[in-house]
Amino acid sequence: MATKRKRRSNWEFIVRRKGLLPRPLYLTFDTEEEGDEYCRRLEALLDQGIVPDEVVSRTLPKPAGRFSLDDGITLYLAEVPVGKSDVPVLELIARRFGLDPIQAIDNAWTARFIGALKTKYNAAPTTIRHYVGALGRCLDWVVRNKPSLLATNPMRNLGRGYALYSTKDIASAPRPRVDIERDRRLTGEEDERIREILAGKKPEGKQRPLELKFAPALRCFYTLALESAMRMREMYTLERRQIDFERRTIFLDATKNGSKRQVPMTSVAIQALRGYLDEAQRRTDASDNSPHEMWVFPWFAGDFSDKSLRQTTSLLSRQFARVFEAAQCVDLRFHDLRHEATSRLYERTSLTDLQIAKITGHKTLSMLARYANLRGSDLADKLW
Repeated sequence: MATKRKRRSNWEFIVRRKGLLPRPLYLTFDTEEEGDEYCRRLEALLDQGIVPDEVVSRTLPKPAGRFSLDDGITLYLAEVPVGKSDVPVLELIARRFGLDPIQAIDNAWTARFIGALKTKYNAAPTTIRHYVGALGRCLDWVVRNKPSLLATNPMRNLGRGYALYSTKDIASAPRPRVDIERDRRLTGEEDERIREILAGKKPEGKQRPLELKFAPALRCFYTLALESAMRMREMYTLERRQIDFERRTIFLDATKNGSKRQVPMTSVAIQALRGYLDEAQRRTDASDNSPHEMWVFPWFAGDFSDKSLRQTTSLLSRQFARVFEAAQCVDLRFHDLRHEATSRLYERTSLTDLQIAKITGHKTLSMLARYANLRGSDLADKLW
């Protein structure tokens, strides 16, 4: 029977089986239920003497005195407050590459690591950058705290374009991946059709309007996305206390990149939020102390577990995909609204790149570089 324990935001399970597993198998899951179910299936196989391939590499005995990459990652996760998005990536790297000695991590190892991500695991360039970023931060910590094990971090020697598939990679990869930089803009006609669908208009060619649960919330959510450039998760986890109508700001406590920021509200956003909250208040009994009243939108009730957040994001993405399809907006995704809102900040204001980054929450100005052409085009229109 596997043993288990709660660790920060996840659960660690330890499976031991003499005669089959040379050493204990450590597994991490988002929830206790996921871990119980996986270990139940695994132990059923072990009872039959079957050791799955995914388990074999993780249980090979480690030579005495060797400090592996898995050891380094385990120590890093235990001692450093790591961003939520890095944790599952590092755990996956530990499963796939953790047996390698950390002393062997050099430029050649890094090249093999990136090559394996392309040719063996068929990762997209964006995913490769995420893996390299997470592992690079881990190795930076190892260099600072265990210099006798690793003197320099080879991840910092990578040149531009390392995540792109070369001709050689394309020949070896099962399905070469390319960077897809979406630049989908929302037209005025599409915006009008979307708002009509959200208001209950029957889609063209259909016999009845879409059945939309929490339609007022969806209308407000759509407007807020276009007026604030906020991410979906930042919006649906909003508490009412975060909204300051007097100062015309929304204060975000914790965002995707871990930073706090204040998002200024346009007059359109204020009108949409005030109208929605006033209508919601009229429908709510003033004496009801339900915990849901602290949240702005009805899809979230305070469960910040990764599984719950993924489910809510998936639910809203599917809901808006139905709306966009009904409005005949081809290839429009909800995240495109953030791109549209950011583009409008460049087109309609004289804010600097730094000021816009403060609003949108982009970590570096380089991430805003693709929007710069909008302002360049605007300036060109003013020339003779």
